Amino acid sequence: MKKLDKFILKAFIGPFVAILVLVIFILMMQFLWVYIDELVGKGLGLKVILEFMALGGCTILPLALPLATLLSSMMVLGQMGDHNELMAVKSSGVSLARVMLPLAIASAVISIGAFYVGNNLVPVAWNEIYTLRDDISHTKNEIKIPAGTFYDGIEGYVLRTESQDDNGMMHGVMVYDHTSGKGNTSLSLADSAMMKMSKNKDYLTFTLYNGTNYQETNTRKMRDTTLELQHIDFERQELIIPLKNYSFQKSDSSRFGDQAKAMRLSQLSVQKDSLERLAKIALDNRYTQLTQYGQFTQRDQLDTSKLASREHITSYYSNPDYLKWKNVSKKQRAYEKAADNADRMRTSIMAYTSEVYEYYFYLRRTNIELYKKFAQALACLLLFFIGAPLGAFVRKGNLGVSAIISVLFFVLYWVVDITGTKLARDGAVAAMLGAFISAVVLAPIGAYLTSRAIKDATLFSNDSLLNHWRKLKSRVAGFFRPTRIVFMGTPEFAVASLDALVKANYKVVGVVTVADKPSGRGLEVHESAVKKYAVEHGIPVLQPLKLKDPEFLAQLAAWKADLFVVVAFRMLPEEVWTMPRLGTFNLHAALLPQYRGAAPINWAVINGERITGVTTFMIDKNIDTGGIILRHEVRVNPDDTAGDVHDRLMEVGAKLVVETTEGLITHNVETRVQRSFIQGSEVLKAAPKLTKENTRIDWSRTAEEIRNLVRGLNPYPTAWTTLVRDGKATDVKVFAVSAFGQEAAFSAENATKSDPAASAVAAGTVRTDGGRLLVRVADSWVEIKELQLAGKKRMAADAFLRGFREIESYKFV
Repeated sequence: MKKLDKFILKAFIGPFVAILVLVIFILMMQFLWVYIDELVGKGLGLKVILEFMALGGCTILPLALPLATLLSSMMVLGQMGDHNELMAVKSSGVSLARVMLPLAIASAVISIGAFYVGNNLVPVAWNEIYTLRDDISHTKNEIKIPAGTFYDGIEGYVLRTESQDDNGMMHGVMVYDHTSGKGNTSLSLADSAMMKMSKNKDYLTFTLYNGTNYQETNTRKMRDTTLELQHIDFERQELIIPLKNYSFQKSDSSRFGDQAKAMRLSQLSVQKDSLERLAKIALDNRYTQLTQYGQFTQRDQLDTSKLASREHITSYYSNPDYLKWKNVSKKQRAYEKAADNADRMRTSIMAYTSEVYEYYFYLRRTNIELYKKFAQALACLLLFFIGAPLGAFVRKGNLGVSAIISVLFFVLYWVVDITGTKLARDGAVAAMLGAFISAVVLAPIGAYLTSRAIKDATLFSNDSLLNHWRKLKSRVAGFFRPTRIVFMGTPEFAVASLDALVKANYKVVGVVTVADKPSGRGLEVHESAVKKYAVEHGIPVLQPLKLKDPEFLAQLAAWKADLFVVVAFRMLPEEVWTMPRLGTFNLHAALLPQYRGAAPINWAVINGERITGVTTFMIDKNIDTGGIILRHEVRVNPDDTAGDVHDRLMEVGAKLVVETTEGLITHNVETRVQRSFIQGSEVLKAAPKLTKENTRIDWSRTAEEIRNLVRGLNPYPTAWTTLVRDGKATDVKVFAVSAFGQEAAFSAENATKSDPAASAVAAGTVRTDGGRLLVRVADSWVEIKELQLAGKKRMAADAFLRGFREIESYKFV
């Protein structure tokens, strides 16, 4: 064991023992207060009371050990943090997890000890407590005769005294003797009296002074109704009254070993099996009795085997007069008989249920005590993983701060444990869940605190608390007035964001999209993807031809939107984007400020980017220049096409739109000026609109540049080139190419014959090799994988070569 471990354990053991003793004392006072009514007035000796409290302390140990572990572990790490010892240990390369290791081992040992105490010591203590309470309950209260009232606390006697002085002398004494059972036939009056109890409390000596004794015979018969009265005056008379159960007598044997709290784990397991067996037998017997109950006219209805085979159908069903009566009186008698049978059945079921319920009643209590032996031991370990990181966070080792925080968590554990136990005892939840529900609550808390402490992360910060407050305030405000959102978009890329907002239960009050336009050879009118989604979900749609149209602006204002969300739409005029109170934000498919423009996805792939992403920003007067809200990066794989990246960004962008919307509603986001992202010699890259000119393949470029161009324009609008021979030109779309390398795969003879100097071959020259279509570029060759001639279908290169002869006499330009 290292010196650091010894130091930590030594610092832990002292506070743990001291706190354990203190906690036991406090909880023992609470235990004593619960049973104080049973102890007061019994004349019990100090030995009996101390024994009762000691036994109570044993039953409290499983509850005291977790609290002591929680508080002492918090104090140890709190003191180390307060004295900068924890900082010194961390600076030497020792992690907090290593510092907590010896304490964790000690807590594990304490947990094992807690299980041993709960399984061996606590059952014995409860057995003795039950026996002691029973003995105390049979002990009568001490005799104290109040002045001015009739006292009947002594069996067979009623006593009254006018007053009593400080020496114990009573004045104006009346004693009624009811031992004969004949009423008030014996009365003693005395001027004064003294009372003295024997040492063993088996008799009471009552000495009367200067009084009179009246005695009636009270033996009236049918023919003799005379009564005799005996009158005797005395100066001193002693009345000896025998007493019973006024002296505490402790039983020699324990009579409560069958109680669940007084059983060990092995005994509980045996009792659990026995109760389960008896409960099953009782349930089967009751079920059999019910199914054979004489009031059932068709018992086979309860037989599942016959029910499945339809053999339960009897003549009752085949009889056409079944459930038909000749007159109302017979029908009434039939219903009355059925109701009477149902009432008798209900009474029988209730009687049967009470017996079965009794078995399950005791079974639940047995299961609870069985599982709690493990749950209470586990609590020591769980509370350590709460106390230790809290000590590292608080960095206060004094008892006051540690006690306050520790008691709060302990009260949480105690309340949850008591609640779970009660629910399990009542049968509302399973016994295992009721016993371990405190562990279910504490485990995530301990895991979170320990994780934060090991990572040296702050537990709480002003920013996080402010964010939570903003979210709470937004939720409350949204409950009374949900934020109204207008969505603006057109293509499929925007549909994912709109769908995400709808599924997140945001109130989308309307959609703005482009007007329907005829397209294709038949000039068929096509609706935008956003409009189709909006119509399917019953969302109002506006399709303006001009965004500055006064009628459109009036309709848009009538929606009273709080926020505009724009995804893949047109440039908005200032009259539109300034309309909502929360502003207007746009989702851009690139990491702004890079790739501002209409085709960011295509140009990112064309330029060979390895990282792209999505950005949300507030719209301003210029294009894609507003303050950035959130960004999310996405990796571009070497073989990804623009379509692949489009689909990936569409999914990520939808999530970012929801996150940005929530942030703006809760005022939990800030915008950042775009120019702050340009560092050093970094050059801004634009994403202009794709045209016929910038989508044409320049075969004088390198193989990698051409491959990226083709990937970046696939599937739309597609890179294109021209195939030329003898002044005749044919446009060709190219969907996929691959770099073929400087060493062409076609034969050396063919290369020598066609290209004496490979480097002198002109860009765009076509060669074939085994079904492959090769084109010369600036630094090597590329292989065209897929292409499409104007007016033809898209096809693979090998299929193209089979139908196109003398391709090598052509050239791509």
